[in-house]
Amino acid sequence: MAEQTLTSLDQLGDAGAAETSAATAQPKRDEHGRSYATGRRKESIARVWIKPGTGQITVNGKPADVYFARPVLQMLIAQPFLVCSRDGQFDVFCTVSGGGLSGQAGAVRHGISRALTFFEPELRPVLKQVGFLTRDSRAVERKKYGRAKARRSFQFSKR
Repeated sequence: MAEQTLTSLDQLGDAGAAETSAATAQPKRDEHGRSYATGRRKESIARVWIKPGTGQITVNGKPADVYFARPVLQMLIAQPFLVCSRDGQFDVFCTVSGGGLSGQAGAVRHGISRALTFFEPELRPVLKQVGFLTRDSRAVERKKYGRAKARRSFQFSKR
């Protein structure tokens, strides 16, 4: 019986250590109450600030639905808030540079996810499990000499 209690206490200690590590992490906020993070995807880099608000997302000085006109890209940006059940609770201000719209939307999502973990450290396990904190390292392969593109050869002509 004593061994069983000891084992259950060890299990509680292991579970408690995971909880306390997330709980002891202090929120990182500036003097304006904002959290900052950088998100990256392909060639795009997004600088993201979040603060409590009404859910307004501004990208390069424009509303997100104007900057990212495609619904798929708008959905991509909103995913971190939906996963954490924080939809409409934060205002987002971000500047994005480099790459195309798809890469920029991925960079903004990565930045929002990281900024959320800085603002509320207890959200980290949820975002980590869905894969939003991992930087997607896939990028376009470079063109090689003697090739038409990265891997495509020139058309062969027998004569």
